[in-house]
Amino acid sequence: MSTEGIEAVFLTTHNWGRTAGFFQSLGYRLDFETDHASGQLRNGDGPYLFVAEVPESEQPQARIVLKVPDADAFRPGPGVELLTPFEDTHYGTREATVRDPDGREWTLQAPAK
Repeated sequence: MSTEGIEAVFLTTHNWGRTAGFFQSLGYRLDFETDHASGQLRNGDGPYLFVAEVPESEQPQARIVLKVPDADAFRPGPGVELLTPFEDTHYGTREATVRDPDGREWTLQAPAK
């Protein structure tokens, strides 16, 4: 089984409110905000954007998340190195990590069982 495109972009930031405002100014709407300086935004039917605040000591990061419809049916093809198998997340999905031939890591996200 293969991926089905980009599910989401995960971003970390030093200022949740300022970053959420930035994306809202670009036409994103707030789907929800958590009580720990994070939230999800969406613009149309495309991938969602999840933003989480991190301490100043951490460098802000961006991560592209690819959609997998069924974690149990996923089999990595040639050139795909599976770094971590699918595991349940605290936010109700299952995620795995793979590495491409150039060493970049990619997150795969599937629905929870």
